[in-house]
Amino acid sequence: MAFVTQHQIQKFHQDGFLVLEHFFTPEECDSMRKQIQGIVAEMEVPPHCRTEFSTKEGEQLQAQMQGSSDYFLTSGDKIRFFFEKGVLDERGNFLIPKERSVSKIGHALHAHDPVFKQITHSPKVQELGRKLGLEKPVVVQSMYIFKQPNIGGEDGITRRMVRAASGASTCVEFVGSEPTYDESQFIPVPISKGGLIVIHGEVVHKSELNSSEFSRHVFTFHIMEAKDTSWSKDNWLQPTPELPFPPLYT
Repeated sequence: MAFVTQHQIQKFHQDGFLVLEHFFTPEECDSMRKQIQGIVAEMEVPPHCRTEFSTKEGEQLQAQMQGSSDYFLTSGDKIRFFFEKGVLDERGNFLIPKERSVSKIGHALHAHDPVFKQITHSPKVQELGRKLGLEKPVVVQSMYIFKQPNIGGEDGITRRMVRAASGASTCVEFVGSEPTYDESQFIPVPISKGGLIVIHGEVVHKSELNSSEFSRHVFTFHIMEAKDTSWSKDNWLQPTPELPFPPLYT
């Protein structure tokens, strides 16, 4: 971890993000890709639980009204599958080979799969957490994302997805609104194989359309400082007795 300098740590606290090229080795990246291929090959998802993943509020709520709410809401401590738009018919049958249909796999690869658990809790990730000043970090969730050609999405911090009240037609609802951002203010951040982008939770970020012919593979994991912190009861993802948020430091 000597390659992470104090200047870089200062830049993270100043800018809210940090790019670390070659953080993971090509062999580690290949092991994750090979592992995910095996997971997808053994994928078992009942047709009524197959849902198309979207970051757009209306599309996400509509998907949940179609019967996938429990599958999504109880995915925090499991490995589950979410699909691209247009890959399922009205009965939930695949229109294309299933290995090309997945948008993301979440939300507990870090807990249940040995390869992703080793990556998430690797000594270099733990040391980075210490250099960032995290005292008692826990891993909240992890996802393997397939950024398919012509599929896009974005994140924001002025809108939250929370658990809906009992009796609501959907399992979650959105609090707040998404402002219109000045596109010229976004800074492109290229990254190569094995690179790590560390993003602060309050930084607005997005992902542009994938205009290439190939899917982009990304493994993400979310970490929270647990010291003097309470996890909100209305967050859609909640720890369970079977899987409390595991500590990053082992």
